[in-house]
Amino acid sequence: MKPFRSGATLGHPYLLLTLTALFWAGNMVMGRAVRADVPPIALAFWRWVIALTLVLPFALPPLRTQWPLLRKAWRPVLILGAVGIGGYNTFAYVALQYTTATSATLLNSFIPVATIALAFLLLGKRLSAMEGWGVLVSLFGVLMLVSHGSLQTLLGLSLNTGDLWMLTAVLTWGLYTVGLQWRPQGVDPMLMLAAFTVVGLIVLAPVYAWELSGGRSINPSLPAIGGILYIGIFPGFLGYVFYNAGVAAVGPNRSSLFIHLMPVFATILAALFLDERPYWYHFAGIALVFVGIILTTRKPAG
Repeated sequence: MKPFRSGATLGHPYLLLTLTALFWAGNMVMGRAVRADVPPIALAFWRWVIALTLVLPFALPPLRTQWPLLRKAWRPVLILGAVGIGGYNTFAYVALQYTTATSATLLNSFIPVATIALAFLLLGKRLSAMEGWGVLVSLFGVLMLVSHGSLQTLLGLSLNTGDLWMLTAVLTWGLYTVGLQWRPQGVDPMLMLAAFTVVGLIVLAPVYAWELSGGRSINPSLPAIGGILYIGIFPGFLGYVFYNAGVAAVGPNRSSLFIHLMPVFATILAALFLDERPYWYHFAGIALVFVGIILTTRKPAG
């Protein structure tokens, strides 16, 4: 398990990945909620400005001694920063301008499938039979949630511009998750996250300038500012710290499966805060997701 800082660990990797899914479920809902007041590139840019501000106090102390390791691995740092920080969330926020949170969540749930395929192609990693069944059961649970238990509803979903952007985001995140296998070894995870974030902000800066030049700026309302702060602190800072630690501990295949918890948490959050009544398909879908995760993460007998 990677240390948060000297002498302290973050916790059990499955707990960290579960919390990540919770934070990112809120990210999807919030990204859709503030779309009228916060343009997508602005949301991505300020999310990472906040995250970088939070990570720097932990990243600067090891910078002096670990800079040679970071500089030596500049290629994966540049690629992972551009893809994971500059790419995925930016594409997702653009997608949420044109598609519903339901459709975005459905497509986002294909991240484990994309990650497993990329891990096989790039790393030669294969799933065991039990892990394969776990992925299928969990994915079926996600489909149950987003289709409201109706095959007709599921078949009626069609792709639009936003959905295509979301598929781009899915592929990008799969590449980032698999690419973490080539992250620089021996570098403090907070310093590594700071390096990724700096690269991502450099990638985003000219795109943000282009968005501003087109007259799209933030409407500084209370919900908009609150949404940006939430997204920067929880999905941005804590979500990436926890996810990177989880991938380091249990690998990309098992880590990516926890993305299936996002619609589960979205359902729970909607019931708690939006007073939306849960139905039978919510409980059935949640149960299937958990069964799939248990099958995939259980240790083989013997």
